[in-house]
Amino acid sequence: VQLQASGGGLVQPGGSLRLSCAASESNFYINDMGWYRQAPGKQRELVATIARGGNTNYANSVKGRFTISRDNAKNTVYLQMENLELTDTAVYLCNAVQIRLGLSFTYWGQGTLVTVSS
Repeated sequence: VQLQASGGGLVQPGGSLRLSCAASESNFYINDMGWYRQAPGKQRELVATIARGGNTNYANSVKGRFTISRDNAKNTVYLQMENLELTDTAVYLCNAVQIRLGLSFTYWGQGTLVTVSS
């Protein structure tokens, strides 16, 4: 399955953006979906994850500002980002995890660039 992320762009501090990531196959069973980000010169870090049943997990740095959600029927995950800060600038990547026969398979999207700048 392929993941296509979209929604990135240039935004001023305090602004908002909504990212989307859709799987190429709507009938592909996905357990967990998530967003990660990688800033220039830094390691990739978790932003938020969401289980198929809706349980969520957030990095401390985005709690209260970002909201992750998903549409299981569309195999799409969203990231609503509010009150963006300069340090949120990064390439945002989505992933999807499928657990099959006791093994975990992880799929990554190509990333979408978010630039927070005045």
